[in-house]
Amino acid sequence: MSQAAKHFSRIYVERGANAYPFAQQILQRFPTAQRVDIEDYRDVFNRPGQDFQRQKQSKALILARKKQDFLYPANEYVQGRDVANFHYTTLQLNCLYNCAYCFLQGMYTSANLVAFVNLEDYFEAAERALSQRSNPSKPLELAISYESDLLASERILPYCREWIEFARQQPDLVIEMRTKSGNWAALQDLEPHPRAVLAWTLSPQEIIERYEQDTAPVNQRLKALSLASQAGWPVRLCFDPVLPNANWRSSYRELFTETFARIPPNNVVDVSLGVFRLNTEYFNRLKKNRPDTDLAYRFYHRENGVVTHPHNEREMLIDFARTELTRFIPADKLQIWT
Repeated sequence: MSQAAKHFSRIYVERGANAYPFAQQILQRFPTAQRVDIEDYRDVFNRPGQDFQRQKQSKALILARKKQDFLYPANEYVQGRDVANFHYTTLQLNCLYNCAYCFLQGMYTSANLVAFVNLEDYFEAAERALSQRSNPSKPLELAISYESDLLASERILPYCREWIEFARQQPDLVIEMRTKSGNWAALQDLEPHPRAVLAWTLSPQEIIERYEQDTAPVNQRLKALSLASQAGWPVRLCFDPVLPNANWRSSYRELFTETFARIPPNNVVDVSLGVFRLNTEYFNRLKKNRPDTDLAYRFYHRENGVVTHPHNEREMLIDFARTELTRFIPADKLQIWT
């Protein structure tokens, strides 16, 4: 059973959302779902007394209109903050997956998935940002899947192909779609676009089984990554977070070796490397909601509103990964987030 098939037997539709073509595309994919009309998505999504983990087992879908704040600039918690003209956008609230370290379970009290359907407003906001970018000599770089795994749900919520086609018309726009899925088939009919970066987060299989619930196995991710690269798409590799479990050095060394055996280093745009880090407020909620994961009970250091590994442990993780990765790629292709 696919991830999407486990969910969405009930679809809430916010007033006015039904009029958008993207909403109609989605509704046609769920002809037997119970439809509930609502005034505002927050009436369902923000209601008190919800159980995040219980809802994860069978999520509802909420179709809504985004009213404001279509694009967000970089901040201290966001990868890409050091890139000129970097922004991210939120097309969905929540994700099909349920990774133990994910900040979403600290951000939201609901695990239901909100899909914003007014894509035209997003595109207009992107065009404004393009015309007003602070460094006109550089493109606008836009992460469209920062708060969700869009490729995982592409079959039912086809955001990626909509944005890829939009990006083809914008010579100064670069978009990134980050995923832990193996769902390359959802995009393989498209012509590759040099400014649409497909980014895969990769972890050793034992990490996936323990902490990345419902995501694709590493061999499926590598297969999808290889096929996308062979087809001519720009690809990014993300080893983030690097988690220190038993035998972690050998596990990550094997992962790096297998990855670059399948993906020629010259085909990789860059490599992102990071460790566990989470806003303190979100971490406290995660610890309350996920008593099943040892990640919430390790010894961490708290500084400047962030929970992460102690300094020495961070340095150990990053130094090891950097040394191993630079066997395959030049150091200037490595982006490190600690």
